[in-house]
Amino acid sequence: MEKYISIVEKNGHLMYEEMKHVAELLFNEETNEEQIIQFLNALSKKGETSHEVAALAAVMKSYAIDLTPASARYLDNCGTGGDGVNTFNISTTAAFVLAGAGVQVAKHGNRKISSAAGSQDVLDALGIHSDYQTTDMQRLLEQEGIAFLFAPAIHPKMKRIGAIRNKIGKPTIFNLVGPLTNPVSLETQFTGINRPDFIMEYASVLRMLGRERAIVVSGAGGMDEASLAGQNEFVLLDHGDLIPFSLTADDVGLEYAPLSAIKGGDAVENAATTRAILNGERGPKFDTVVLNAGIGLFANGQVATIQEGVKRATDSILSGRALEKLEAVIAFSEMIRQKAVTQ
Repeated sequence: MEKYISIVEKNGHLMYEEMKHVAELLFNEETNEEQIIQFLNALSKKGETSHEVAALAAVMKSYAIDLTPASARYLDNCGTGGDGVNTFNISTTAAFVLAGAGVQVAKHGNRKISSAAGSQDVLDALGIHSDYQTTDMQRLLEQEGIAFLFAPAIHPKMKRIGAIRNKIGKPTIFNLVGPLTNPVSLETQFTGINRPDFIMEYASVLRMLGRERAIVVSGAGGMDEASLAGQNEFVLLDHGDLIPFSLTADDVGLEYAPLSAIKGGDAVENAATTRAILNGERGPKFDTVVLNAGIGLFANGQVATIQEGVKRATDSILSGRALEKLEAVIAFSEMIRQKAVTQ
């Protein structure tokens, strides 16, 4: 590790094969923890490249537990996190909206690491536990068209790395690779990153990983999701082409709102926000969810424009279908828990 730490601390970039070797060392239980921390901090300070991100993602996915549900056009809408904006859990809420609109959602997620409440913390507060077997996840995905894939259960090699990330307490390259290591074979993806200078490179990583169609966003105000607070920057990956574009809330029929209007709290508070939105409570939080769900629908190829996607997402909520998906996943979770108790 010393060799690679030295290269990175001198602002040198690692080639793809070099980073694959480092990735193997990161997942090796014998590698010194302080060296891992030193490497991750140095890499974050230098700034990660697309080759470094792609190589780590490839190695991490190779260690994931196999998850092969019935063939479908699955979408993940997990962002990189770590934007420091402390909003409510937008992508988790949007996942139910997408599922209610007919998208097959295989969403990666974790507990809080560099945020106030991670997606799994909020799911716990909603009554959706994380202790599923792989077969349970596959069954839920096939039955309801939505499943939340708890990263530590899918990536057993990440247990030690997760503890190290908690020690570091700020975003690392593992935030960047999280959305790239879904064990389900994804044709489409909508993900976000709070680095507008990196969205083209991140989209190129998705192309390297074989996505047919995907969208990367860097949101106004430094968000890793689309925001109502100004101009959002995007790259659309469409069958190998990388197409940059931008839009504001007004472009898709929504109203401007500052970031302060979508602040979140702890897991319980954010779970209440998710329920309120899925029950049709209008306002900036509702609009932020339908904006992001609308982009997800566009990324999945369900609609021809993002504006049409926003309308479909709004209908998913107001028709009650998004809330039905939430209740169905809660019921499935409870059934699995009761089954475990009686065995």
